Amino acid sequence: MLKALGDNTRYAIYLDLARSPRALTTSDIAESLGLHQNTVRPHLDRMREIGLIDVEVSGRGDVGRPQHRYSIAPDAPSLGLEPPTMPVLARMVLDMAARLQASADDAEAVGRTEGATRAVPFENARSTLGALVADLDRLGFDPFVADGRDGIGAVDSADVPSDAAAIVAFANCPFVEMAEEHPELVCGLHRGLIAGFVAEMGDAEVSEFCTLTNHTPCRVTVSSR
Repeated sequence: MLKALGDNTRYAIYLDLARSPRALTTSDIAESLGLHQNTVRPHLDRMREIGLIDVEVSGRGDVGRPQHRYSIAPDAPSLGLEPPTMPVLARMVLDMAARLQASADDAEAVGRTEGATRAVPFENARSTLGALVADLDRLGFDPFVADGRDGIGAVDSADVPSDAAAIVAFANCPFVEMAEEHPELVCGLHRGLIAGFVAEMGDAEVSEFCTLTNHTPCRVTVSSR
């Protein structure tokens, strides 16, 4: 494994995967590293063969092919890149919050504060929706945007009319394991995070937020004020 990582490209790919909160496609990795997908693919195949990375197949890609998403294999060497203490800390904090009987409202209040802080670098963004989608993508939620007028088909966040509602669905939840154990707290934090972000931007509002406890998939509807 260590010999394989001696190749500069494979090491760069490994760093990209280790630092990402979600599994990445070949396209994601190629774009991040400024390489062609055909250059990245054989390195991914080699890393998968020796057990450095795992691959999952889901959905369809741009040309109708199965979508492959890559992540660091559980048995791969950490190389000191991953912060193993953070998931432990998160679990303990959630357990403590539950023990102290914190409510979903408490979680949302905490999330709002963090969301407002995260919005500050986007104050000059062209649209609130575009800024929100960019931040959610950075956090690993793999957001999928649809026009709220009919809810059909993905659109670019910049193409949604300013007077329209837009649905942002979450194709991935980086907190899913903790959310399944403490849905009210974790989903409350996420709801507050988005509400605080949107409120800080000032020209939109959250009109609906569906979590894994709802019958609809996890998503948020953002409308202009």
